[in-house]
Amino acid sequence: MTRLLRTLFGVYSMTVLVIVLLLIFCPLLIVAPTLPLRRTIGRFGVRAWLALSFIPFRIRGLENLPPGPCIAVCNHASYLDGIIVTAALPARFTFLVQHGAADWPYIGLIIKRMNVSFVNRGSVRAAALATRELIDRIRAGEPFAIFPEGTFRRPTTLLPFQSGAFMIAVRAGVPVVPVVLRGTRSLYGEGQKVFQWTPLSLEVFAPVAPDGSAREAADNLRDTARATILQHCGEADGALHPVPPKQAKAYS
Repeated sequence: MTRLLRTLFGVYSMTVLVIVLLLIFCPLLIVAPTLPLRRTIGRFGVRAWLALSFIPFRIRGLENLPPGPCIAVCNHASYLDGIIVTAALPARFTFLVQHGAADWPYIGLIIKRMNVSFVNRGSVRAAALATRELIDRIRAGEPFAIFPEGTFRRPTTLLPFQSGAFMIAVRAGVPVVPVVLRGTRSLYGEGQKVFQWTPLSLEVFAPVAPDGSAREAADNLRDTARATILQHCGEADGALHPVPPKQAKAYS
């Protein structure tokens, strides 16, 4: 009976997501004339889906977000992380997204209408150009949200953080804000065919300002932010127990 109820909830919640988010709110988002309106529609659409799916979503610590530009770094555990963080953070935040997402049918158009910044890590030149653009946008006052693990894997662990986001913070002269997301791996983790009911929460912690020389400051930001996220995310340290390549399954 428990398995049946879980399956029924999963099918129901996925149906609600398709109808409410993809068929109602996303078309409105696409045609909305201004970026603030598009982001408001997107945030409200995700929250409407969560509410209609009876999924509790608790948000704490938004007062820790600086009023000016910053880089919020968050742990990564599922395909749903992007939209959940979008629903939680203020609409002024922009996301850094893998360039391949721009070509996804329908979803790619939605992402582009949200004015995200794309990065191609497979091309050194393209990545360098995207980094310069990102730094310029941050210096101009735009805060960003980034998943510094760059991917997620099947084991329930926090992966090592890549240094790019933290070097960008140093070069732009802005603080890094650790953000902890809990529950999304259970909601729709690797191998799940349907959603599974679970409470979600997002907590924002105190910002950390860069200090020291460029490389030293970036490393300190990375290590401090990761230690905070590791302490509160409820997952094991993937840096201490790396997954053999044959067992690891990675996602963008």
